[in-house]
Amino acid sequence: MSPTAEAAAPAVGSGGRSTRGRRIVAALAVTQTIGYGVLYYAFSVFLLPMQRDLGAHGPQVATALTLAVLTTALCAPLVGRLLDAHGGRGVMTAGSVLGTLAVLAWSRVESLPQLYGVFVAVGIASAMVLYESAFAVIVSWFDGNGRADALLALTIVAGFASSIFLPLTGLLVDRYGWRDALVMLAIGYGVLAIPLHALVLRRRVRRAAAKKESRTDLVRAAVRQRPFWLLAAAFTAHGGGVATVAVLLITYLVHLGHSPVFAAGVAGLLGVLSVTGRLITTGLRRRWAAARVAAAVFALQGIGAVLLPPVGATVPGAIACVLLFGIGFGVGTITLPHLLTEQYGTVAYASLSGRIALFSVAGEALAPLGAVTLAQTVGYGWVMGSVTAACLAAAVALVAYHRLSNQVVSS
Repeated sequence: MSPTAEAAAPAVGSGGRSTRGRRIVAALAVTQTIGYGVLYYAFSVFLLPMQRDLGAHGPQVATALTLAVLTTALCAPLVGRLLDAHGGRGVMTAGSVLGTLAVLAWSRVESLPQLYGVFVAVGIASAMVLYESAFAVIVSWFDGNGRADALLALTIVAGFASSIFLPLTGLLVDRYGWRDALVMLAIGYGVLAIPLHALVLRRRVRRAAAKKESRTDLVRAAVRQRPFWLLAAAFTAHGGGVATVAVLLITYLVHLGHSPVFAAGVAGLLGVLSVTGRLITTGLRRRWAAARVAAAVFALQGIGAVLLPPVGATVPGAIACVLLFGIGFGVGTITLPHLLTEQYGTVAYASLSGRIALFSVAGEALAPLGAVTLAQTVGYGWVMGSVTAACLAAAVALVAYHRLSNQVVSS
């Protein structure tokens, strides 16, 4: 931890191991799973029925989700400041209320402008209730290894959101139609998320409470220094690469000659591998520096991406490349909180995380759109090359961050 972080870091207590801490993790595991399932993953199931009812083309409807993600990115810095100042209870409760109302409104849209307006609200709610906010609650409550274990437990459970909600949503749409399915999902989300956020979440009382001025000073000092921007660059590049593969992998595998069933099955490994990668990197991080571990994993992902065009047409080659890439699929999610708290402490964690999310989340929204254009123009091989470049750039930025941070500590 840097000298600045040491000066600002709160006193360590035993609250991280308390029963309350376990309840907070359990509550957030539930709300993150259902939150990602309803506010994000379910959209793909509604795409075709919305096209029919709204009389719109696929890209026009899909733009709504991109708009939501960009709205989330724009809101991230403000939400981060609110989390640092007031804790997660009020912010996440209000966000879950907004999310519930937004999904209910989604079920009633009759035109594209209405759909886009609803998804601006979904984007605001997502900024208030999804991972960045949940991580801020955990970071403020837990210390040391307890924090790493809590983040790991949360992301492992929430990592199954797509596995649960894609088939569930499909079943609801098939049986009740897309509008009634959305009403059911909205009610289910509200019934679970609103009371869990309101009644379970608490802000840990620390012996050395931070004043607003010290938090603001810490943020200002951090954003003037190279380590912060190296982190922003690393996780923006990596997030864009991961988002591109998540969106285009099935299409590219079919383009290479595989059947749609095989392509979907292999792509489904990414969810399982994201959990595996988080477990492995959390264990390795206790022996080696987190930035170096993540850099190595990102480099492996780059190798997997660059090998996919020449060897991916074979079944073993496709599986091997997906395994290499998938092992780092969720590593960025749990590495960034560790690096931020290690370097800057917990006083301004949410504010700094929000600043980075402004770039990284926007990159996750825009990179797949650029990749689709690139694929149509010059081919998928160039897309995979771009993903490789993004992963390697992220790895280089993390190595540079690690060296620079060590120089600051040693001086």
